[in-house]
Amino acid sequence: MLPVVEDWFGTHTWQQPSWTAGELVALKRGRTVSVVLPALDEEETVGAVVAVVRPLLGTLVDELVVVDSGSTDRTAEVAAAAGARVVSREDVVPWLEPVPGKGEVLWRSLAATTGDLVVFLDSDLVDPETAFVTALLGPLLLHDDVHLVKGFYRRPLRLESTGGGRVTELVARPLLNTLRPELSGVVQPLGGEYAATRSFLESVPFAAGYGVEIGLLLDAHRIYGLPALAQVNLGVRKHRNRSLLQLGVMSAQIMGTALARCGVPLESGPLTQFVQVDGEWLPDSADVLVADRPPMVHVVEER
Repeated sequence: MLPVVEDWFGTHTWQQPSWTAGELVALKRGRTVSVVLPALDEEETVGAVVAVVRPLLGTLVDELVVVDSGSTDRTAEVAAAAGARVVSREDVVPWLEPVPGKGEVLWRSLAATTGDLVVFLDSDLVDPETAFVTALLGPLLLHDDVHLVKGFYRRPLRLESTGGGRVTELVARPLLNTLRPELSGVVQPLGGEYAATRSFLESVPFAAGYGVEIGLLLDAHRIYGLPALAQVNLGVRKHRNRSLLQLGVMSAQIMGTALARCGVPLESGPLTQFVQVDGEWLPDSADVLVADRPPMVHVVEER
């Protein structure tokens, strides 16, 4: 690890964040906080995630919004019943046709919320904790020069204790170590639990697909430098694990975004994978979207 990265890791990493919600409320100093949950067919888990944030609403958290990405199950109803304001992606920035992808929903959430600080939590979390929100907000409220806070955690994979994070270890970490070595100290570059200043989020493009997290990380580093990044330990994160074929498409989007941010532009195209059918290996192609949404500040100004 580079010396500058070791120094940053020592001063901008909180292994055991100890601040309380009450202490953070005193540090808000007029700033407001939005918590956003992107959701697509998450009726089994979204209610519990909303429920752990709900006790903070009206004190540390000023608004709690679930942005539904076209769910066909009862995600919207469950989220609303649990106490969140539910917004459909089609109702936000309605003059632009939505494209599929997680980043698209996060990007549109900026137009559906008003908080000076924004916390993103995935909706498929199992056994979520209220402390996720307080931990992520701490560095932003304690240090005015921090603009992006990433959560890190242990990710169990079925019965294995440390088997999760396959795309991180096989794709994202080698990419960052090669293309942007100053970011080699980031434990979970792809994690869906993070917080940032609105001023930063609205000023940068959002990758429409799964490349959104690595894109934001690279942009924050490019604009503000390493001191503007921080990370906090969230303990254990449990969520739905995906198949290798799904992870392949995810990896292609992440690679495309990372390479584009580092000066290697790529075009969207199909990814050819192989599946076994009746003892034969057959090609199976999936579209890989590598596209950016423009900075939200420009979209609002143009409108």
